[in-house]
Formats: sequence, structure tokens, C-alpha cells
Amino acid sequence: MKDIDAIAVLQDPVRRRLYEYVAAQGREVGRNEAAEAAGVARTLAAHHLDKLTEAGLLESASRRLTGRSGPGAGRPAKVYTRSQAERSVSLPARDYRTAAELLAEAAEEAGLDAGLCAAARSRGEALRGSAAPCGGLEEAMEMLAARGYEPHVEAVGGVEGVDHEAARVVRMRNCPFHAVAERFPPLVCGMNLALLEGLLGADGPVRARMDARPGECCVVVETSKNNDD
Repeated sequence: MKDIDAIAVLQDPVRRRLYEYVAAQGREVGRNEAAEAAGVARTLAAHHLDKLTEAGLLESASRRLTGRSGPGAGRPAKVYTRSQAERSVSLPARDYRTAAELLAEAAEEAGLDAGLCAAARSRGEALRGSAAPCGGLEEAMEMLAARGYEPHVEAVGGVEGVDHEAARVVRMRNCPFHAVAERFPPLVCGMNLALLEGLLGADGPVRARMDARPGECCVVVETSKNNDD
């Protein structure tokens, strides 16, 4: 399926809600949960979830949601996660990824890491403009969400929840530079960190640091209090 056809699948408002919910969870989602979140019947949710899978926007598998196995454990249920495949449409056709990869390759070979990070930090500061450094995690999440990072708050011990007193680490489910970062991880991840340092501000109550985790952005944002923990 062409990218433009796959993206067109999201025109249906119910399908769009289901996709956005599954994508935001960062884990496998069952049909019942997705249906409840979208406010539709399970059979309708199942239909749209399978359409999203056919379009390559979601991936599906079968799991026993009870966590048990053997007799009496129940039948496996269908679960869904966001596909790792990227979809993009440009009219007329453009190929910015190839240009980015060539520039990254040249910068890596020439040892321009420091210069790239300096430029990225300056760009982050320019994006922040005259605003004061980011005032806290909630404000940081708004800034990160606006730039496509898909931030979520993770409490100490891995429990999620924005209102949890110990939930001070913001992780990001999406890396906007994913395709190039896969080929040139040290270069691009360093650039990403410097960009966010400039965007958030160096003298505020939050900071960005490197903490790579499979399937997520390599940078996390935390309160400055974590520096002293």
C-alpha cells in the first residue's frame, strides 16, 4: 500500500481515535480496551483496528491477556501496537532523508560532532526565543509534544502518571530523527540532546540528558532535583 493510501485510512474519525490511542500507549492494546477508549462497540473497534493493520499503521499479535497459560487460561486475544514503519507524503516528491543521511555521513567522517552540537544548541535557543528557560516538566511536555516527541511521564520504578509525586522523568516514545539516528546514532543523538538543551534552557528547573532505551528517543528530561539524588 502506498503511503498516501495508508494515511488516507485515518480519515475516518473513529479509526483516527483508535490509532492515536494505541500509538500513545507504548504497549500492546486489546480490542476491549481500545473500544472503551474510543467510545465504540467492540465489534466496530475490531473492524477498524484490523483495517489499520492492513494499511500497515498498526501491527497485531495474539496474547492471553490473563497472563495465565494452560487449561482454563482462555483463548488468546488479538492485541495491537503501532507499526515501526514510517509513512510520509510529499507533493511534489521530495527526498530530504537522503540529503540528511549524506550530510550526517559527511559530518561524521569529518569529525564535526562538536560543531553540529553547537549549531543544534543554538537552534534550540532560537526556537525558544525570548522565553525564559522551561519552568517544569508539564511545560517541557507541551514543548516536546509540539515537536513530535510524544512525551510521557515515568515515575521512579517505571510507574506512569503525571500526578505521582515521584514522577519526574519524561521519556519520549518518538524520535523525530529516527531514520537518520538509526544509521548515525552517536552523531544524531548528540545533536538531539544539544537541540533539547537549547530548547529547554540551561538555567531552568529541568534538564535533558542521554538515557537510551530501545524503541524510544535516546534523551530524557527530568527535574533538576534529580541531579542531586
